[in-house]
Amino acid sequence: MYLRSVENATGIQQEYVTKEQYDKLLFEYEYLKRQLAELKRIIFGSKSERFVATNDSQLSLFDQEAQKTPETEKIEVSYVKEKPKQEKKSPIRAVLPAHLPRVEEIIEPQGIDENDKKIGEEITEILEYNPAHIFVRKIIRPKYVKADKQSIVIAELPSFPIPKGNAGASLLSYILVSKFVDHLPFYRLIEMLKRQDLVLSDSTLNGWFNATIRLLEPLYGTLEKQLLGSDYLQADESPIGVQDSHKKGALHTGYHWVYRDPVKGLVLFKYHRSRERKAPEEILKTFSGTLQTDGYQAYQNMKTEGEITLLACMAHARRYFEKALDNDAKRAEYVLGKMQVLYSIERKALEKGIGFETRKRYRNRCARPVLLELEKWLRENVLLVTPKSSIGKAIAYTLNLWSKLVGYLDNGKYEIDNNLIENAIRPLALGRKNYLFAGSHNAAQGAAMMYSFFATCKINKIEPLAWLTDVLSRISEHKANKLHELLPQNWKKQTPAS
Repeated sequence: MYLRSVENATGIQQEYVTKEQYDKLLFEYEYLKRQLAELKRIIFGSKSERFVATNDSQLSLFDQEAQKTPETEKIEVSYVKEKPKQEKKSPIRAVLPAHLPRVEEIIEPQGIDENDKKIGEEITEILEYNPAHIFVRKIIRPKYVKADKQSIVIAELPSFPIPKGNAGASLLSYILVSKFVDHLPFYRLIEMLKRQDLVLSDSTLNGWFNATIRLLEPLYGTLEKQLLGSDYLQADESPIGVQDSHKKGALHTGYHWVYRDPVKGLVLFKYHRSRERKAPEEILKTFSGTLQTDGYQAYQNMKTEGEITLLACMAHARRYFEKALDNDAKRAEYVLGKMQVLYSIERKALEKGIGFETRKRYRNRCARPVLLELEKWLRENVLLVTPKSSIGKAIAYTLNLWSKLVGYLDNGKYEIDNNLIENAIRPLALGRKNYLFAGSHNAAQGAAMMYSFFATCKINKIEPLAWLTDVLSRISEHKANKLHELLPQNWKKQTPAS
């Protein structure tokens, strides 16, 4: 029997409980303690995942009990120290980028006559900004009557993104880049355009958006085909609120499923109404190769036509141990230290710029011994911790996925984690904070299309506004079997000479 204190209306009283009741109370106490620690970590903790190991030797410097300082005699010393005068350094002005266009302005001094001789010049460069402005492109096509007076000739109109529409490629591109790259909702864009005396309605912007999406659908299909032709993909998913047309004012939680080809530099967003396994099954139906994901069960249970080998994400496993620091700091720090070594190996390989085969050999020589040591430690300690504790869950999660976590050693093009695809999803998270939700399921898929293009632009260091303006100007007349030329990783801006 165990004694516990209970507070009631008459005060604090003590009563006896059985061992089973005591164990239950102890479990609830430990659970609430972990929940409180996790909440404090989320609110007050550092957002960085970088692990800094504790230096025990430094801590001992402050251990007052372990170290006794000898008694010393106090004496008073006073002196004057001359501080050397430091010369004030002039600030170094950064050189302005050479690729920026220069507009020259010559300021002649007063009182110069024709007999004065120029001996040189001083050049000062100042950054200025010319704000974007709306203008009307007025196309004039003269008509001619042929000499035989039998026919009239006139030049053909160039193709426009929206047939019979009055929005040009540059304006449509500006609107879409502002929304999906700069995260500005349409109502803010409407107010910004108003300041330039262009009044547009929300329905007009939505109409232009839908028309542009329809125009880009074949290019989106080409992107999807190229990405699924790879043999190594990373996958993740992220929620998005969607207005439910069946329930006024209600929001449906849909999901953007995101796939990335790290080798080719391609990203594909695909919207689905749920987080069920049928969503990745539909996309990866014919895919064969390696798929790297987190531990979400939907990926483990997929039924597809091709053969898929699963890899896990080391960063997800690391996060479990980072959360377990408050529960069992000694064990958590041991694992985090080992993972820090693994990431140091990856960083050095990246800095050296070595090829895939060399990286594979480097990993097997340097990372494999660390992983073998870590696996042995995990299997020994899983029996020494409480399964439902934070450290217990962290060890169990890691061991359950161990073969998939170490699979990155088998090929130099595999990544140690899924951080690359999480970076691709980040703009979606920023967009959610600004425009909150999509107006319909079709709008959510349209957003997925634009996020795919712009994420691929970012990976390949392509300026999105220039790319989209050029593509919208050309795509309606571009050959269907050569659409891959317009994808960001293959794109070459068309010049008048070409």
